[in-house]
Order: sequence, then structure tokens, then C-alpha cells
Amino acid sequence: MPAADRALAPADVPPLTAARLLPAIGVALSAVLLFGLYDQPVRPGGYLLLVVSLGAAFVLDRPLFQDLLLIAIGITIVSLVSVEADISYLNILVLGTVFTLAVLVPFLIDRLVYRRRTIRFPWRSGQKWEPWERSYLISVPFLGWLILPFYFITSEVYLNWPAVEAPDEIARLFVGVNAVGTWDELFFICTCYALLLRHFRPLVANILQAIIFVSFLWELGYQAWGPALTIPFALLQGFIFTRTRSLTFVLIVHLLFDLAVFLVIVHAHNPGLLPIFLVPSP
Repeated sequence: MPAADRALAPADVPPLTAARLLPAIGVALSAVLLFGLYDQPVRPGGYLLLVVSLGAAFVLDRPLFQDLLLIAIGITIVSLVSVEADISYLNILVLGTVFTLAVLVPFLIDRLVYRRRTIRFPWRSGQKWEPWERSYLISVPFLGWLILPFYFITSEVYLNWPAVEAPDEIARLFVGVNAVGTWDELFFICTCYALLLRHFRPLVANILQAIIFVSFLWELGYQAWGPALTIPFALLQGFIFTRTRSLTFVLIVHLLFDLAVFLVIVHAHNPGLLPIFLVPSP
């Protein structure tokens, strides 16, 4: 098996034990406190849970500790700022820097300190897209068009994103939505999920990365009953990455979905501007 695919091979991972699973669960759940409860007084407990989980992994399983440490570094970097939707030029610069560091620092440690290539960004898998993949690409924007207006407008979570009216504001919202969507795949899938796959079978690794992913999306603004959408989405992205080994494919899926998100936010804030959805503007 080529070295590039080794991290995705379930036969290579050791048997599941509580000694390895519990520290990984702790790291994943720390994201719930650090992202999902960003404005709550219990949030500092996320850092404590992160430290305790890493300490347990250090004692029980040193290779697992090394990989959980990279995930923890990324989580910690992102946790230093609020990721609530804000498209001001200053916030775009701040979040762009933070998100870049959250991917870059674990990547450099993986390459320069650990001397390996676990964190990779496989733009080309070398495989032709199968019929189900092409069909899925068509279904994603349709599902986004059908479901997202109902979710955003009836739950009023569109108010978690700033009102955009001027062309400049709409352009910044478009760039911001797509930039965050791209970063999601680089961090949650190519970093967190890839690292977890070294120690757990895909189902377990996927659930763990989805906990971190969905916690981030909650702070970003996908609240109310948003997890009913974001949990399946996060799990599907991990599953598809396992099947395709292609960052390109999962990124296209994500950006198609985010295109619908962008259009719905504009639609919700600007009645009559985009009369293309079944649910009318508020």
C-alpha cells in the first residue's frame, strides 16, 4: 500500500481500548467547551480537559499523545479568538491569521519535528470520480437550496451573520463563507481526521472529528437546531474523504453547500433581492 494512503487504512490501527479512546474523547469534548460554549463561564474548563486528556495520553500511549497534541494545538489557536460571524476587514485579517496558524503549526510539527507526512492535502487522488460521486455533487446544491432557507429563516439563525446590503459587504460575505469552508476541510478533515485515523478505525475517528467540527460550526452561527444538519454533514465529509482520498472532492462538496449558505443569508437580509427560494424572506 502506498505510504500516502497508509493513514486511511483501518487494518493498520491497533485494537480499540479505553486507554486510547478516553483521551481522544477528552480532546474532542474540549472543543464543545471552547467553541460551543465560547461565551459561557464553563469555557475555561475546556483548557483543563485538554491538558488532562493530553496528560493521560502521554502516560498511556505516547504515539497517540503526539497526534492529539497536534489537534490540541490547532484547537487552542482557534480558541484564542471568537469565530462568530464578523466580516469587518480587521476581523477577516485576524481570523485569516489564526486559521492559517491552526493548520500551519501542526503541519510543520508533523514535517519538521515528527519527520513524517501524516498531515497531507491530497488535491488529486489519482482515481476517476465514480457515478455516485458525480450524482452527489449534483444533489448537494439542490439539498442546500431546499433545506437551508427553511433552517436559517424559521430558526432566525441568519441573524448570527451580519446584514449585508452594499456590494462590498456582499463580496466580503462571499469571500468569508468560502474561506472558512475551505479551512474547515484543511483542519477538521486533513488534520484532525487524518491524525485520528492513525489510531482509530474510520467510524470512531469520524465521530471524534465531527464533535470538534460541529462545536466550531455552533460558535460560527449554526445554532438552534443546526446540529441536526451539521452533524450529518461533518460525518459525511469524513466518510467521503475516506472513500475518495480526495481533498478536491470534499472541498467542492463543501463549497457548493456554502454557496447555498451565502445565497440564503443574502436572501434573508434583503427581502425580494433573491426570489429563488421556497421560503420567503422574513
